[in-house]
Amino acid sequence: MHPIKIIIAQIKKIAGSKLAKVFGLTTVSTLVKIITSFISVKVVAVIIGPAGIALLGQLNNFSAMIMTLATGGIGSGVVKYTSEYKNQQSKLRLYLSTALMLTLVFSGLCGIVLILFAGFFSKLILLNIQYTFVFRIFGFTIVLYALNNLLIAFLNGFQEYKKFVIVAISTSIAGLVVSVLLVWFFNIEGALVSAVTFQSVVFFVTVFFVLKSPWFTKKNLSLRFSKPVAKKYFAYSLMALTSAATVPVGQLIIRGHIISKLSIESGGWWEAMNRLSGLSLLLVTSSFGVYYLPRFSELTDRKALANEIKTAFKIIVPLLLVMFSAMFILREFIITLIFSKAFLPIKQLFIWQICGDFFKICSWLLAYVLVAKARIKIFIATEIFFSVSFVALAFLLLQNGIVGVVQAYLINYFFYFLFMVIWVIKYLKEDKIK
Repeated sequence: MHPIKIIIAQIKKIAGSKLAKVFGLTTVSTLVKIITSFISVKVVAVIIGPAGIALLGQLNNFSAMIMTLATGGIGSGVVKYTSEYKNQQSKLRLYLSTALMLTLVFSGLCGIVLILFAGFFSKLILLNIQYTFVFRIFGFTIVLYALNNLLIAFLNGFQEYKKFVIVAISTSIAGLVVSVLLVWFFNIEGALVSAVTFQSVVFFVTVFFVLKSPWFTKKNLSLRFSKPVAKKYFAYSLMALTSAATVPVGQLIIRGHIISKLSIESGGWWEAMNRLSGLSLLLVTSSFGVYYLPRFSELTDRKALANEIKTAFKIIVPLLLVMFSAMFILREFIITLIFSKAFLPIKQLFIWQICGDFFKICSWLLAYVLVAKARIKIFIATEIFFSVSFVALAFLLLQNGIVGVVQAYLINYFFYFLFMVIWVIKYLKEDKIK
């Protein structure tokens, strides 16, 4: 067969696959999210500047940890077991109702703690007690955030991709409107309130779209509790809580060290680089949780799982190379477009950051096998080890200035990727995969 015909046949095969369809749907929502995030970041950067961005970064890291606690960290477990038991009604009801009970309990407790200790958190995280009201608002609205996250996990598990995308787009638009209005009228205070509330607003939009779903019934979502099911969910809680207690904490420590050793502006520049990196990763990683978690969960054949991973890399690696090359060439234009000229010093960070992002994305794809197969011990061990190693490397290389921190980022994720490759190869050689 002619090489060109082989290539065309391969392209048609990939284009007609379920992955391509999911990727197409998620790409639409991701583009909306990128555009809305771009506008939001631009407004925030211009109004509050690098120092404000650094403060907002502190709150974002803290809120990420609290939001994980509020959901019980069971999101991935909900997707896995909903996908597995969607055709077994009696088991499905236990998993759905137990997930609802756990979410209400965890979010309720987190809300109470935030309200009671708002002043303490304000001084600890934002270094000033004047922002106490931000944490109180967060406490009152976090239950809505947790319930919204649960409904989205149900949509993902039932593979209702169209509704999932609609909710994602609604979240992006709501986030933009809330952020711009609050920042425009209330400056830094508005930015902080927006960071902890906009996802809660979308709960009502999500409910509207899931009302007609066949699984959204009183029987499925009754307040029933199963200890065996809860125990399975807690395995995912351990993984999620480990991530919540390592990655954001690591960033808090590194940013604080940058501010103390260099300046608050340097902390803001590093935060800006992280935000820009996050925007660029969205296009590729948005399909990971939507497609790969339920897909890897349901695959029990070694060869089928290996082929799924190979297909993913054939699509993702070329896309990354093109995207990151374009970003590097246009880095100065991108910085001034998304932020302002005050952030131009971050252009020296680009080459290290995008190389680190490349290995990070490839690692994430392989790490989804760990999550899907509930390999708790190895997941927790790698999260802790590589988070600690990143902090250690960042402290060591900060002698090179802020560039040293992104050099540490690249080194850390390169070795994380190597470890994940070795682990997945070993896992695929096991007699049985579950």
